[in-house]
Amino acid sequence: MVWGGATSASAVDQDAFADSVTVDAIMERLADLQAIADAPGNGGNRAAGSPGYEASGQYVEAVLAEAGYTTSRQVFEATTQSIQSQSVTVGGEALTPEQAIPMEYTPGTAPITFDAILPTVNTGCTADDWAGVDATDRIAVVSRGVCSFTEKSLAAAAAGARALLVYNSEPGPLSGTFGEVVDGTVPSFGIEADRGAALVAAIGAGAVSISVALEQTTETISTFNVIAETATGRAENVVMLGSHLDSVPEGPGINDNGSGSATLLEVAVQLAKQGELNNKVRFAWWGAEELGLVGSTHYVDDLAANDPAALDRIATYLNFDMVGSPNYIIGTYDADESSVEAGAEIPPGSIETEDVFENYFTSIGQPFVGTSFDGRSDYQAFIDNGIPASGLFTGADDVKTEAEAALFGGIVGETHDQNYHQAGDTLENINEEALGIMSKAIAFATASLANDTVLINGVAAPTPVEVAPAATAPAAPQPALAATGSADAVPLLAVSSLTLLVGATMIGLRARRRYSSTAPKS
Repeated sequence: MVWGGATSASAVDQDAFADSVTVDAIMERLADLQAIADAPGNGGNRAAGSPGYEASGQYVEAVLAEAGYTTSRQVFEATTQSIQSQSVTVGGEALTPEQAIPMEYTPGTAPITFDAILPTVNTGCTADDWAGVDATDRIAVVSRGVCSFTEKSLAAAAAGARALLVYNSEPGPLSGTFGEVVDGTVPSFGIEADRGAALVAAIGAGAVSISVALEQTTETISTFNVIAETATGRAENVVMLGSHLDSVPEGPGINDNGSGSATLLEVAVQLAKQGELNNKVRFAWWGAEELGLVGSTHYVDDLAANDPAALDRIATYLNFDMVGSPNYIIGTYDADESSVEAGAEIPPGSIETEDVFENYFTSIGQPFVGTSFDGRSDYQAFIDNGIPASGLFTGADDVKTEAEAALFGGIVGETHDQNYHQAGDTLENINEEALGIMSKAIAFATASLANDTVLINGVAAPTPVEVAPAATAPAAPQPALAATGSADAVPLLAVSSLTLLVGATMIGLRARRRYSSTAPKS
């Protein structure tokens, strides 16, 4: 059979491929990342711009090269922030750094003390939300949701506020980011939902004094993404997978996000052992995610500006950030918003991408839940540019509910990862059961989409065309042939099925809108 071109592609056996990606192999790769963080001079971390990150990049490149991939580094600049000191006191109660977390890239301030103020609309996103409220020389208190933290800070500043507290809209602490240094913002902190609710009630009952102080510095660093792709597969229909490779400075980041990076690496190694693929598969290990999704945003923005056709050739993007949390959930990014409101405009094809994971879990009897598609990871730049996306997540700083414990076990009332963004995010922090469930789902989805993306963008697998022997009729012998006795018919040239392939591809192409909306980043 001929499969639409000069090479012969065949479908990857999804179940067999899922079985080839093992927890033991991924744990060995995680042990290597732990060793990198622990190496002398690496400071116990793999943060962007650090020696540990450089070593992590070299490690990924070496493993991929051994598997037969050609890798490339995409270098870019990012801004880092260091907190020297902070102080937040609410109604006489001093909050710890874990209770009042500075937004990444927030400006600092000398000690200030002012009364708290609430907007007309609790999310405080726009001037209309502050209509009729004089926030001059006050400290604003708003809820998470609807818009980015940057927009909340700018709106509070425009209303006259001198600082901002954002309380979470769900249980657990709130660690947010502006994504970059933004002029015009005010010192901004995230606090827990319960503390926020109590503060709102207290403000309603009378004046509440808040004091804040923050000393911080920023610097520009150079860092990089690592990119690799399969040698085979249709370049006009690329399936892309990504995980961020950097940790926070506080620890080695073995769950966040060594778990996603190591799983992606093992999937790439095993995929290289397959034959010719129908669709090209591209892998990305993003840099500087912990600094505000910088690496993935740079990648997408660069394509959008310089090679938009290449961006449009990405059929869908799969993101894997934290897939081994100790108090885990089995979560799929909820593109159809059946459980959680997304807070962003979701491109067509995302629901169908989510279905690949959900159908797999259903087929093996594995419970799962929808998790917020809220811009907290590297899929954000893709969906902002109209690329369908989905992914898996085992939880971070959200608190496990009774309903989740009934499905997945674990401890109600504790966060999904008690070591999130801490020194304790080590190899011992990985839940191997969760990692096993998620890694096989990732492998299954990779194989499925390498075969075809027809439900996402209409591009089916190449149609096999069986070339039949050409019919021949007796003919008078040519004089030269008769003299030699060689009267074998000359075979007719088979028409390539390339025309069929191009036709199928053109049918599947879709017009993509490019979105400029910004979802909350936290």
